[in-house]
Amino acid sequence: MAAIVRLGSVCRRGVKPLFYQSTLLARPLVVPYNYQEQPYQLTAKIHASQALYADSASKAASLHWTAERVLSVLLLAMGPAAYFNPCPVVDYSLAAALTLHGHWGIGQVLTDYVHGDTKMKIASAGLFLLSTVTFAGLCYFNYNDVGICKAIALLWSK
Repeated sequence: MAAIVRLGSVCRRGVKPLFYQSTLLARPLVVPYNYQEQPYQLTAKIHASQALYADSASKAASLHWTAERVLSVLLLAMGPAAYFNPCPVVDYSLAAALTLHGHWGIGQVLTDYVHGDTKMKIASAGLFLLSTVTFAGLCYFNYNDVGICKAIALLWSK
């Protein structure tokens, strides 16, 4: 939905904009057809309450679930790509994908089994630190050693 905000409604405490006296602060780029013929002005409301954003939270959860599934399928496709074309691009892509996959997986375990606000914050900080160290270690291994693709090929060859 398109929203138009007037500067007069934003600057109510005596703060006057320098160049804009009564002009519009934001204009919609695309206005649906049924809103084009309405003579009154649409206004935006800003709410900080999470209860009003229940549909956006479920949308974010749905997008996260979809991203997890896409990453899992992508990891399945990266296996043959790593075998047939071992190169630095595939090595670093594997490092990022494996780290993100592990981060999301352990994050779900923490969400299910860690209770309490303080404990969850500590566990999340620990997970973030673990994921950072994992990604840095895999990148270090890719840069200073043979890389993930060739290392797995060496393990299978002996």
